[in-house]
Amino acid sequence: MRKVDIFDTTLRDGEQSAGINLNTAEKIEIARQLERLGVTIIESGFPAASPGDFDAVKRIAGTVKNSIVTGLARSVKSDIDRSWEALRGAEQPHIHIFLATSPIHMEHKLMKTPDQVVEAAVESVKYARRFFPLVQWSAEDASRSDLEFLAHIIGKVVEAGATTVNIPDTVGYATPQEYGDMFRYLKENVKGIDKVKLSAHCHNDLGMATANTLAAIENGADQVEGTINGIGERAGNVALEEIAVALHIRKPVYGVETTINLHEIKRTSQLVSQLTGSLIQPNKAVVGKNAFAHESGIHQDGMLKNPLTYEIITPELIGDAATELVLGKHSGRHAFKDRAIKMGFDLSEEKLNNAFIEFKKLADRKKAIVEEDLMVLLTDQQIHDEDVPVYELASVQVQYGTAHIPTATVTAHAPNGDLISEAATGAGSVEAIFNTLERVVKGKVHILDYRVTSIGKGRDALGEAVINMSYDGETVTGRDVAQDVLEATAKAYLNAVNRQVVKAEAKVKVTAG
Repeated sequence: MRKVDIFDTTLRDGEQSAGINLNTAEKIEIARQLERLGVTIIESGFPAASPGDFDAVKRIAGTVKNSIVTGLARSVKSDIDRSWEALRGAEQPHIHIFLATSPIHMEHKLMKTPDQVVEAAVESVKYARRFFPLVQWSAEDASRSDLEFLAHIIGKVVEAGATTVNIPDTVGYATPQEYGDMFRYLKENVKGIDKVKLSAHCHNDLGMATANTLAAIENGADQVEGTINGIGERAGNVALEEIAVALHIRKPVYGVETTINLHEIKRTSQLVSQLTGSLIQPNKAVVGKNAFAHESGIHQDGMLKNPLTYEIITPELIGDAATELVLGKHSGRHAFKDRAIKMGFDLSEEKLNNAFIEFKKLADRKKAIVEEDLMVLLTDQQIHDEDVPVYELASVQVQYGTAHIPTATVTAHAPNGDLISEAATGAGSVEAIFNTLERVVKGKVHILDYRVTSIGKGRDALGEAVINMSYDGETVTGRDVAQDVLEATAKAYLNAVNRQVVKAEAKVKVTAG
C-alpha cells in the first residue's frame, strides 16, 4: 500500500495564527507530542525570523529523534545559512525553501520577472544542497500560477537537487477538481518528477482544505502538510487529524497509509489547544466535544441498538475513550507518577513533586480529578522554567456588589523580589483586576481579547483564562488555570506580561552579544 508522509507545520504556519504566541518550552512540548503522534516531518519554525525562533528550532532539532525536523527559509543565502546553524544537529537535516510563482506575487511582491524567479529558485536549491541532504522547495501561491510556468520552474529545481516539491494552495483558492488536476498535470509534464516527493499544502479560506488535500492524494501527492486542529493564518490550514482519520476510515477508497498513531490524536489536539489558547469549535470534525454526541432520539435509539448506525469513528480510535475518576485525594505519589508516565509525560523528580503538590491541593477542593485536570497540571510543570524572573501572584481579592463599585486588591512578587500591593476599581470585577494589575506591572496595557472556559465538567471544574494583550506596544498572549475564574484571570494577565518581559530581555542579550 502506498505511503503518504505527514508534514506538520503547527509550530510554524500554525503559530502564525492571530493571537498565538508560543515560547520555546511550549514549542518543545508540542514537538515531543507530534513525535509521539508519529508525524514524518515537524516544521519547527523560521530560524531567520527571530532569535526566539532560531533557539526553538535548534533545541527541537536536538530533542526530536523519530521525526525529521525542518525549518522554513526564503530563497536567500542568509536564511539558508541561519537554518543550517539551527538544524545541523538534527538526525536528518532538512530545509524548507519557498518562493512565489504566481503572476500577482512575482510582479507585486517580489518585483521580479519569471526568469529571475527561476534563477533565484535554482540558486537557492543548489546552495542549500551544499549543507542539507533533504531540501524541500515550495512554489508559493502555486494554485494561482500558470501551469506551464509552474512545470518549468519545478523541473529546474528538481534538476538543481530538490528532494521534495511542495505545491501549496496558499490562499485557499483552488477547488478539489482544480487542485487534483494540477498534481496530475505536474506528474505528467515535469521531467524527473518521479525522483522527488510531491507535497500538498492547503489553506481553508473557502472551507475546502480537507477536500483539496484528499484530491491531491488521489492524484499522486506523496506528502501532505497541515496543522493540528487546523490552526493557521486567516481561516487556517488543513487539519491533519481529519486527513489521518479520513485515510484510515476510507482506506479502501484512498489506498494509502500513514505513520500516524491515531490513539494520540485527542491528546495532541488538547495539548495544542491548551498551549496556544485556541479553542476547538464544538462541532469540529474528529476532535470537537460534540463529535461523538448524539442528541436526536432517532440517533440515540440507533446507537443503543448498534453504534455503527450513526458513528463511523469511535472515540477509542483517537484516544478519546471515556475516563472516570483517575486519581483521588488519597492517591499516593507512586500512582500519580505511574499515571503521568502513561499519559506520556517525562518529568524530572523535582517537577513531578511540584505537580503532585498541586494535584493534592486540587484534590482537596475538587470531588473528581479527571484526565483533563491532570493534563493541565502536568503540562504546566513540563513547560515551567524556574530560571526566568517573573511577576508572581501572591493574592487577589475582589469586592463586588450590585450597588457598589467593584474593587480589586492585588499583591504580587516583582522580578526583583519586591512585594507589590495595589488596588483599583472598574466597571466590573474583571476590569478592576485588569486596572489593578496594570499598576503592578507599570506598563501600558491594552486588552485585545479575553475569555474563560471550563476544563472538564461540573460546578467545581477548573477555569482556564486566556488573555491576548499588547504590553508596551508588543502583542502577547497569556493563559493560566484556577478553580476561581478571577484568580485564573489575574494569573493569565501576569503570564502574558512575564512572556513579554522574558522576550524583551532575550532581545537585549542578543543585541549586547
